[in-house]
Amino acid sequence: MAWSQPAEAEEEERRRKRAPWGVIALVLLTGLALIRNGSGEFDVGPPQPAQAAAADSRSTPHGTFTNVPDPLPYAMVDRVRIPSIQVDAPVVPVGLDAQGWVDAPPAEDPNLAGWFTGAPSPGEKGTAVVVGHVDNNQGPAVFYGLGALKKGSRVEVQRGDAKTAVFEIYGIEVFAKNNFPGDRVYGNSGIPELRVITCGGGFSKQNGYDGNVVVFARLVEVR
Repeated sequence: MAWSQPAEAEEEERRRKRAPWGVIALVLLTGLALIRNGSGEFDVGPPQPAQAAAADSRSTPHGTFTNVPDPLPYAMVDRVRIPSIQVDAPVVPVGLDAQGWVDAPPAEDPNLAGWFTGAPSPGEKGTAVVVGHVDNNQGPAVFYGLGALKKGSRVEVQRGDAKTAVFEIYGIEVFAKNNFPGDRVYGNSGIPELRVITCGGGFSKQNGYDGNVVVFARLVEVR
């Protein structure tokens, strides 16, 4: 006869299986660089974050926030919405591939995001991670407009428990893949946070994109 684990034991086991931020950083530096379509208006490339959009020292993962809702329990993720850039996409769980790197969502579907299950779920205490392609061989993909976001914009994550975790953006930056600040991006501030990540920076046909656009956001509402 099989015995189910207590909820606390299941949660502890799930947390032990989470990958360290260094593993996430490596895959995001190497796994999301796709070759852009080289024709038409798409040649201009995706928008890049403005310098004014960078997170300041009071808004980093180690800063102090007030009026933060209580953390939510673990739940699967159904959709991500970013109204200001017309993103409304289903989310699939992504884990580690055979080489030990985090999988990206399938590239052939341009309107699809991935939630890394080795990190917290959006709304849980800690830093959740949602990734998506900036483009594929046919044109712009789900997070093409990520670099155009502004501080104060909202990211809505619809969870499998029928709750929607609403995050407010406090920074958007692009980081070179050879100098990616993993501790800053994935560090745990002790409150529910979200990182939305895609490719960005310069582009070459030989090497793809040379950086990652990272959106920093914190939980401000639960619906």
